[in-house]
Amino acid sequence: MSTTERSDTVRRLAAGTAGGLVAYVLGYLVVYATQLSRIGEELRGFNVFADLFGGDPIPAWQAVGWVFYNAHLVATELPAPLGGTRVVNFIAETDAGSLTAMYVVPPVLLFVAGLLAGRIASATEPTEGALAGGLVAVGYLPLALFGVVAFGYSIGDGTIAPVLLTAGLLAGIVYPAVFGALGGTAGTLLGSE
Repeated sequence: MSTTERSDTVRRLAAGTAGGLVAYVLGYLVVYATQLSRIGEELRGFNVFADLFGGDPIPAWQAVGWVFYNAHLVATELPAPLGGTRVVNFIAETDAGSLTAMYVVPPVLLFVAGLLAGRIASATEPTEGALAGGLVAVGYLPLALFGVVAFGYSIGDGTIAPVLLTAGLLAGIVYPAVFGALGGTAGTLLGSE
């Protein structure tokens, strides 16, 4: 491998990784900025009961994280009242239009991250662009896994958190690889015009 090839590889990897990191953080911030008041309102009733029984109230920033993962089609795991667990997608269980719109946030941001990664990597062929854009997953995956822990809320003997396996596979790998690759490919097609 020549120095130029090595430099191109490093540039592609750095662009993809940075794009993934930025897309994850921006995605969470978009959900936070647009849904915080709605989620805070929904939590008020639950938090009143938590206070009555000596529990800690659920911080809204953690519940926003659950909705952010739900936007990736990753369910949130909840302890069931009679033992065990159940899973829920808060977006799917509501009819609020602005909440349903959250489904487009991760794909759009990952597409843009992939497009920029492909452009920064100077990809000229669609295959090169797809590879450069798909590297967005390198930055997105660690944050997707970390978010499961960060957004976890202990309640009794259980935890409310995004489902780890689907968070890693779907949110951490599939979404960024697919939408990043599509963005990287689009970047080469736009650049050739």
